[in-house]
Amino acid sequence: MEKNVTEFSSLCNKLVGLDRRIRFVGVADKHGLILTTAQRADIIPLLNDEETEQYAITASTRQYTRLRWQDILGKLNYTCSLYEKILRITIPITNQKNRLEYLLIFTLDPDTGDFDYLIMEKVIPLITNFFSGTSDNSP
Repeated sequence: MEKNVTEFSSLCNKLVGLDRRIRFVGVADKHGLILTTAQRADIIPLLNDEETEQYAITASTRQYTRLRWQDILGKLNYTCSLYEKILRITIPITNQKNRLEYLLIFTLDPDTGDFDYLIMEKVIPLITNFFSGTSDNSP
């Protein structure tokens, strides 16, 4: 599951290119430290770099709490928060022991009505391929 920053950067760029409604993508380690990010070319970020770093650390902490319920509730695919200006998505990447390894954080335009389809049918398959090593390097 070990990946390097260049590989994560490539993943972020692919994810941003998947759909016009994806604004920002970042990968953080299990401690919430951001490894790399990418964003849509035409946006003005709502958070500065420091705020984004703080968000990632907070999101990582919340994921640890959520993951402990998977044995009862089933696999956690993603979490989302709808703000007036943004839809924030967090996807935990866990190892075989269900321990958090990485965290994918990204934002969508707030009017993205079919975000579940976008995440489950486009984003998660790309992430799954990336971490399983079967990625064909196409967007």
